[in-house]
Amino acid sequence: MSNSKQNKYRDLFLGLLFDAIGMVSFLIPGIGEFSDVIWAPIAGWLMTRIYKGKVGQAAGIFTFIEEIIPGLDIIPTFTIMWLYTYVFKSAKATRVIDIDAK
Repeated sequence: MSNSKQNKYRDLFLGLLFDAIGMVSFLIPGIGEFSDVIWAPIAGWLMTRIYKGKVGQAAGIFTFIEEIIPGLDIIPTFTIMWLYTYVFKSAKATRVIDIDAK
């Protein structure tokens, strides 16, 4: 398996894991909101480590905000970023290449 394909699946696994960790606060009433204070900066930092550049920085800020605001933990930010990076962005790049080839 190529290195980029390994990274793709590693990022998916990590994204699902981190989204699950972020949703744990729903399982522990009362304590959950406190755990968000700890998890939000960690999640934002992790997002910038997985996805580099300005897109990763913007996603990190969005992840921090999403995790720190009570009730928004249900949004799977890491998974959405994975879809953006490996599905939507890749499809757009392929389409641009196809148009340029004509």
